Amino acid sequence: MLASLANQRASSSSASFTNSWKHDVFLSFRGLDTRSNFTGHLYSALCQQGINTFMDDDELRRGEEISSTLLTAIEDSKISVVVFSKNYASSKWCLEELVKILDCKKSEQLVIPVFYKVNPSDVRNHRGSFGDALANVECKYKDNMEKVNRWREALSQAANLSGFTLLDE
Repeated sequence: MLASLANQRASSSSASFTNSWKHDVFLSFRGLDTRSNFTGHLYSALCQQGINTFMDDDELRRGEEISSTLLTAIEDSKISVVVFSKNYASSKWCLEELVKILDCKKSEQLVIPVFYKVNPSDVRNHRGSFGDALANVECKYKDNMEKVNRWREALSQAANLSGFTLLDE
């Protein structure tokens, strides 16, 4: 996976784009699930390869709405890597990031999903922990079903992208 991102960086740096990217990679992940293990190690490995990677910290997650810093970081990235983990869909922040990432995908951004200990079909079809999380979100946001439906659609779209699956063996 790391080699694939490095190759993408090399080929995109030689191409002429209208956007000037501030970050090579934006990492979207559920902090409680993967910050201290998979995503933390991925971030370190990308940085060691000279790949400019944005990984948020807990300080950015203040308040109810997704911060403008995160939205700007997504927009300013050439590639977004979305690490789907068991509790990803239970985070409104992650779901909002995913919607923004897929919006940016429409204009040049490459999106690479990583299914970390989850089955892509569970993400796509909203089963297992993803189904449970969306049921909870639906109850919480029953007055804003348009938002919930955007999140559902974003999960399905992202799960249909070519990516990497890392299941327990």
